Amino acid sequence: MKKHSNKSSHRELYSGLIRLHVLYHASKEPIFGLEMIEELGRHGYRLSPGTMYPLLHGLERKGLLRSSRTGRRPNSRLVYRATAAGRTALTITKDKVRELFSELFEDLINAASSAPVKRRRRS
Repeated sequence: MKKHSNKSSHRELYSGLIRLHVLYHASKEPIFGLEMIEELGRHGYRLSPGTMYPLLHGLERKGLLRSSRTGRRPNSRLVYRATAAGRTALTITKDKVRELFSELFEDLINAASSAPVKRRRRS
């Protein structure tokens, strides 16, 4: 079996995280593609417009996002907002992520909770 170490080889694993980022931001305020490419870049994800826009369209087809045009042509922009179904899906998914997080980092959580508390000496 071939071993892959670069980030792009794990894209399938974290593609759901990218969708969660998008849905989270779209539930807070209207978003647009380039803005999300930049935001995800700050989290270490590299997406091209050729990846981002199909992802947004897919979330819209699933009923999780709704798009609308803002501004006047030719400078209008397509913005996306989370739908009620998208916000519900995000809430459910947050619970699942919390559960997964606690399993993935169980050793760190246990170590932190069992570490002795250092008290400051009074002078």
